[in-house]
Order: sequence, then C-alpha cells, then structure tokens
Amino acid sequence: MSAQEPQAGVVTCPACDLHAAVDEPNDAIDLYRRHTSVTGHDVEWERVAVGDAVTTADVKDALVALGDDYPEGVPLGVLTAALAERGVTIAATLDALYDLRMSGEIYEPRDDHVLAV
Repeated sequence: MSAQEPQAGVVTCPACDLHAAVDEPNDAIDLYRRHTSVTGHDVEWERVAVGDAVTTADVKDALVALGDDYPEGVPLGVLTAALAERGVTIAATLDALYDLRMSGEIYEPRDDHVLAV
C-alpha cells in the first residue's frame, strides 16, 4: 500500500499482538472472521477513519443513522468501525446483527451490507 492510499483504519488482536491496516472497512470483517476461526481471538478496531455520524452504541439505531449514506446497504465494516468509536466490539456488533436479522428487523441486500427494515 502506498502512502497516498487512504486507510479505513487499523485492527488489532491484543492476544497475539496483531496490527493490520485495512484499506476497506469490510476488509476488517474478513480479517476478523479468519483470525477468529483460526485462533479463537477477537479482533478489535484500534484506529478508524470513518465519520462520526453515529452517536449511539445501539446497533440498530446506528444502522438507521448510517442507512441514508448507504442506500445499497451499510457495509459491516463501516458499522463496526462507527460503533467501535462508542465502545462496541466487532464481535458484539456482529452478534447483535445476527439477532436483528433473525427477528426480521434488518436485511442484507448484498453480502456483508445490511439495512434496517
């Protein structure tokens, strides 16, 4: 990655000292899934480069707040990064999204992009 390419942020695993820069927010979700499946460790956002449109730690409220900016679906990485600024982990966000999806409160118009119903 060159110095001029923007980064979505940096994710880290405190258990094994992993620090990885990601160019796209959803790259953090891919890294989280791979790392967790191999090591059992959670990966967290260490530094994010997303806006501050989210003023809540509630996953559904945050999704609604971001929905206008992403009519094709809010990327999971953007949602997790925004919520990380409010103290919500990637794992907690994905767990809450699963519960919301199972109760019919959100849908996934395309892979790893969600919207509130």
